[in-house]
Amino acid sequence: MRAMILKEFRELRRDRRTLAMLVVLPVVLLVIFGYAANFTIDTITTRVVGPQSDTVAAALPELFDVTGTDPDATTQDAQDLVQDDVADVVIDTSTTPPTAFVDGSSLFVAQTADAALGRAGDQVSVEILYNPDLETSWVMVPALVGLILTFIGTIITSIGLVRERQAGTLEQLAVMPLRPSDVIIGKIAPYFILASVDMLLVTLLGVWIFGIPFNGSPWLFALGGAIFLFVVLGIGVLISTVSQTQGQAIQTAILILMPQILLSGFIFPLQAMAPAIRWIGYCLPLTYFVKISQGVMLRGSDLAALWLPFTVLTGMALVVFTAAVLRFRRDLAPAAGREMPAEAEVRA
Repeated sequence: MRAMILKEFRELRRDRRTLAMLVVLPVVLLVIFGYAANFTIDTITTRVVGPQSDTVAAALPELFDVTGTDPDATTQDAQDLVQDDVADVVIDTSTTPPTAFVDGSSLFVAQTADAALGRAGDQVSVEILYNPDLETSWVMVPALVGLILTFIGTIITSIGLVRERQAGTLEQLAVMPLRPSDVIIGKIAPYFILASVDMLLVTLLGVWIFGIPFNGSPWLFALGGAIFLFVVLGIGVLISTVSQTQGQAIQTAILILMPQILLSGFIFPLQAMAPAIRWIGYCLPLTYFVKISQGVMLRGSDLAALWLPFTVLTGMALVVFTAAVLRFRRDLAPAAGREMPAEAEVRA
């Protein structure tokens, strides 16, 4: 028994990924939950428009972080600022009493703003846009589309090249007249098609079952989903190039998936996180797809309003795909080098 215990400890010491899952992951989850598991909103991005904008802005509580005023803006301008995600709350002082337009697609922010403005009584009229009843499902389902794509793209794809390595066919790919980019595109193409079907199915079911509106362009939503899929599929391929077994690939995928679930704004609002943890969330692709899906489905935003998440996702796709190609090329080079002497010997 003692020999078996020592043997298992030696194997764990050599298997660094399993050791990381056992030691590092609990610590990471503790830190993340400690700093990210917070539903309390401390600041709400606010704009004030209309003739009394400066006076009303000065009288607002500290909770409302006024980023700008515009005395000449109209009621339509105020609603457009909310639609374009410029501010979570826009107060229009051209009405009597002033009207506070609240972005209902940011659920926790809207609930906090509604409660704070409700304490002002008749001094302000609150109008919640894009989710008037503050339904949780209206906010969660667009984000769930991204989460489902993340699971499919990362975990399923991550075992693709590993399966080739374990089956012994990776060296055959090395001697074939294929570029690393050709192999990777060929690997992810079936998963891309299947994940696209899943995205369509989940979106249609969400709209049908939960009554969620789809106010924006389906083509813009599809474009955002396609770019996001390239990112998560590329991450899956990159994981497979650094893994020797399917078990290692799944372990690494889980290590990458956990922060995306917790820090993307999917569960906990980014505004409520500690600054350092929030910046980790800004480095995750799911964060930006959630902004795109909620913006298109709920607010009906156009590309001009969503240019930032589209640009960031496109940059991530280029970086991840390039890294996967370079890593896979390095994996193929030793195999190709091993084949060259054998071929030369046959020719001799």
